[in-house]
Amino acid sequence: MKFTLRLTCLLIILFSVNRLHAQLSPHIYFDGTKKLNGEAAVPKIATKKKAGVLIIPAWKGIDDNSRHSAEALAALGYYTFIADIYGEGNYPTNSKEAATQAGYYKKNVKDYQRRIQLALNQLIKSGADSSKIVVIGYCFGGTGALEAARAGLPVQGVVSFHGGLWRDTVRSIQPIAAKVLVLHGADDPNVPQKDILAFQNEMRAAKADWQMVYYANAVHSFTDPAAGNDNSKGAAYNALAAQRSWLALLDFLDETVGEETK
Repeated sequence: MKFTLRLTCLLIILFSVNRLHAQLSPHIYFDGTKKLNGEAAVPKIATKKKAGVLIIPAWKGIDDNSRHSAEALAALGYYTFIADIYGEGNYPTNSKEAATQAGYYKKNVKDYQRRIQLALNQLIKSGADSSKIVVIGYCFGGTGALEAARAGLPVQGVVSFHGGLWRDTVRSIQPIAAKVLVLHGADDPNVPQKDILAFQNEMRAAKADWQMVYYANAVHSFTDPAAGNDNSKGAAYNALAAQRSWLALLDFLDETVGEETK
């Protein structure tokens, strides 16, 4: 019954967001001299705690899926900001270019973590309470959300939607203070079992408060309608997994930063 009521409310919210297009607007910021083009949404009715959600998009950069999440969360009262990880002039136009760009940041995690911190600063400047922030990410961005936790960025929680879990074992494991939620397609071919086991052992060693939820019949990119519906390709949309994972995110936000409005 609770699931049905929350899902009904969710569908009403998403319908309203689609009609109103929420309040997303371009937001320019910089990493040194490198121009970054994020997008921000300020809620019309903010949560009492002025909570914020930083969104890290998938490997091709800011897309409709990340925008849709930012708009829906803003409709619920959260300040939202979509990070630009690559910077102007570096936006991929195809999967090959995306793999190259994402691969650089996966190998150079300090640069990735710095770009996340810069976006976090912009979210706070937009009005979010610096003590009430959660980072979420999709695919490559899900890896980024985990990197935010690994870096000890000052956030209350991180959520990875079908993200990569791999960590270079040369890196030492540090304590993780942020709560961690991993929402994972049970049939995702891009995340081998050895990476899952290594991640879970990392969370234990880091003394993290972590959860990992598996979604049946779901592969990579299960939240993204643009991924199509052919699981055999390894990346495909799954409406039920998308709905369930979104509700899991809302519960996580309730727990970490609250959602009550003024």
